[in-house]
Amino acid sequence: MIDALISGKLYGTAQQRTGKNGKPFTVAKVRLISDDGEQLFVNVITFAADAGAALMALNEGDALAIAGTLTPRVWTDKQGTARPALDMTATQVLTAYHVTRKRKAVADVPSHAQGDRFTGEHETASHYGDGGGP
Repeated sequence: MIDALISGKLYGTAQQRTGKNGKPFTVAKVRLISDDGEQLFVNVITFAADAGAALMALNEGDALAIAGTLTPRVWTDKQGTARPALDMTATQVLTAYHVTRKRKAVADVPSHAQGDRFTGEHETASHYGDGGGP
């Protein structure tokens, strides 16, 4: 197994299933495009509730990034050509929604908490005024 971070587009829709032990899991397929233009599909499974919820919220063609363990495989198509395939057990899923939400959270933080505290400008101004002198 390989620790990996992949990015691509959801192929089809994710499906939530229940294992023999009664615990839910989510499966999906992600389509990647290699540098030479060849399509590669990643079979994704996740047992993490947050990752599963993120996959279930997506529509076909939505962009995403997935972190987890990757297992390479080979399969043979109808013409007898060996093709690469990847299986991934996802631990985390990042979507455009997550990026937008994090950017908004950072933008909502008061400016003194974002950077002024490192220069001391906010603290100096609150103690000594605007620094304009006597």
